[in-house]
Amino acid sequence: MQAKADFHNHSTASDGRLTPTELVELAARRGLRILALTDHDSTEGIAEAQAAAQKAGVFLLPGTELSTDIEGDEVHILGYFKPETLANADLQARLSEFRAGRYERGRLMTERLAAVGAPVSWEHVLEIAGDASVGRPHVAQALLDAGHVESIPDAFDRYIGRDGPAYVEREKMTPAEAVATLAQFGAPAVLAHPSYIKDLEGVLPALKAAGLVGMEVYYKDYDEEMIGRLAATARAHDLLPLGGSDYHALHGPGEREPGDIPLPDAVAREFLERELSWVPTAALA
Repeated sequence: MQAKADFHNHSTASDGRLTPTELVELAARRGLRILALTDHDSTEGIAEAQAAAQKAGVFLLPGTELSTDIEGDEVHILGYFKPETLANADLQARLSEFRAGRYERGRLMTERLAAVGAPVSWEHVLEIAGDASVGRPHVAQALLDAGHVESIPDAFDRYIGRDGPAYVEREKMTPAEAVATLAQFGAPAVLAHPSYIKDLEGVLPALKAAGLVGMEVYYKDYDEEMIGRLAATARAHDLLPLGGSDYHALHGPGEREPGDIPLPDAVAREFLERELSWVPTAALA
């Protein structure tokens, strides 16, 4: 199914492979009308994406994805901003702090990789990242380039996944603190890829109390059974369902291109009307 809206995508401003312009152009070719750019801890790609979106006839929704750690697990939170909020100095300072933490985390991962016999050059990781916020996919690409792994997923499975020998935790922030941080800047918060969370029911009450408004139900390669189960969980916690492809252009197993998700127009419209009333919904008619 080709959706008209996609609320979760990444560009070269974090760990995606397409520039913001290339991402928007791909989305337009695929018939998307509303595209959210949600780079990790960054809104650096938004201005370029907005310019491209105006030319392509796509509405660009500014967003970000904040990553948090809990004991034995990770929780990722999506947030969506009004365009005028992006110039807020406090917001940008906070995102800059997160990116600095990602930078140091990546460097420490290269040290651990050397210690376990899979050395990669930190300089090469930075070269791969370019101007983007350093992330694990950049370290994974360096592992692939060095011949230590056979693919990006293999790098996560063997070395830099949560249970891998070179894994390093990020700056400490609880999921509830991430939700509250987004709320501080008027950005409704949505739980990303909830099926990845080991104790979803244990996590949701605190997030809801902190202001969480929705969670991804129509995510990437979720099948009908998973969608049904997560939709029921969302209803039980009074959360709006949402959907995103989480597109990175990494061409890994299960990746979907922008809009290649079973997100019904009515579900997207309800989220926009309730939480992002400034976003035009005419394209979803």
